[in-house]
Parts: sequence; C-alpha cells; structure tokens
Amino acid sequence: MTALNLLCLPYSGASAMVYSRWRRKLPTWLQVRPVELPGRGARIAEPLHTDMQALARQLAAEQRLAASTPYALLGHSLGALLAFELAHELQALGCPAPLALFACGTAAPTRREDYDGKNWREPKSDAELIGELRELQGTPEEVLANAELMSLTLPTLRADFLLCGTYAYRQRPALQCPLHVLGGMQDRASDEQLQAWRKETHGAFSLQMFPGGHFFIHEHEDLVLAALTASLQPLRLSA
Repeated sequence: MTALNLLCLPYSGASAMVYSRWRRKLPTWLQVRPVELPGRGARIAEPLHTDMQALARQLAAEQRLAASTPYALLGHSLGALLAFELAHELQALGCPAPLALFACGTAAPTRREDYDGKNWREPKSDAELIGELRELQGTPEEVLANAELMSLTLPTLRADFLLCGTYAYRQRPALQCPLHVLGGMQDRASDEQLQAWRKETHGAFSLQMFPGGHFFIHEHEDLVLAALTASLQPLRLSA
C-alpha cells in the first residue's frame, strides 16, 4: 500500500512537535513529518528567520528528498503561508508537485490587509506579543504569566510575527495541486479572505469551516484529522 508523507509546517510560537500526536490518530499510510524550523527544537543553535522567501528556499533544499516520494503539505496560520511558499520553491527545484496543499487558519496571500493593519512589520515588545497571544486565545493564562517561560518563547514568537508582517506576495504561475482551506468559524479571517486562496491553484479547491477560533485544529482535532484523511485517501490510491 502506498505511503504518503504529510509535511507539517509549524505555526507561530509552536515547535514542529505540535503535530507529533497526530501520528497515533491518523492511518499508518499517512506519515506525519513535522518540519523543524531553524532556531527551535533540535535546531535551537541556528539563527531565527524573519524572511519568508529565504526560509522557504532553505526548507525546500532540506525537504527535497522527502518531496521525491508522494507527499502533501500542511500549515496552520504562519505555517500555511510557509507551506504555500515551500510548494513554489520545491517546484522551482524541479520536484514533483504535492498531492495536496492544506492551508489552515489564515487569509490568502493576496488578502493580508487585516494582518498588515496590525503593524507586524516592526518588532513587537514583550507586552505586545503577550497581548497578541491572549487575543488568539490559544495559550493558557498561567503560561502567559510565567516570566521565565515567556522569556524563552518570546524571541521565537517575535521572529514569527516579523515573518508574517514582512511577507510580500509574489505573482507566479498558479500551483497545479488541489488546495484545501480549513478555517475556524470564530477566527479573524473572513470568508472572502479564505476564498481568495482559490486563485492560487489550477487544481481542485475546497473550503471547510470548523467550530472554534484560531486554534480550531486543536479544539476540534478529530474533525480536522478526519477531513485530512478523507481528502488524501483517494489521492494516495492514485499516486
């Protein structure tokens, strides 16, 4: 039976290990491969990136072997933009297209107006970053109040916000793979901003909404994983 690699890009402030628990819930043919970014986890000694294009280019070179076998890309929030850029960079290297791209929890690359309006182009202070985390409602209050833990987390988070804030959309030929968008009903991205992902591919497009806010992928994890499996099962059989 054909195995399929699911390359998972981490979201703001989260390590690649966030996706690791998915392995015990997903079918064995779907191999979850969290992508570790420079400056975190086992790569803590490497400098953090604040340039999305440079980061995607580096990751493409590192993931070239994984992309030589059937694979799909998934990213949430910042990770969705990074997965999108990675798909283009892998294509530029001559790699096969992913069987699918899953963009979760963020507006399309051409519809970033609400995000740009938050002035993420400049480094945020510690207080501003903690305020952003509190607004996203994905971090327990006791964690936000832990000064020692925050001192370890905030430099990575600051770099991630700069990755988003300085992101510049580049006009390129649309991708050829199916593009599936997953959104939270109470998240900040509007239906129009999510639908705008449609123009980024010549392949099939779908938009599926889930209960919850920005972190619906954790709040309703089983529903999300069922949707991933349903989308990838027929693609895996035809790979």
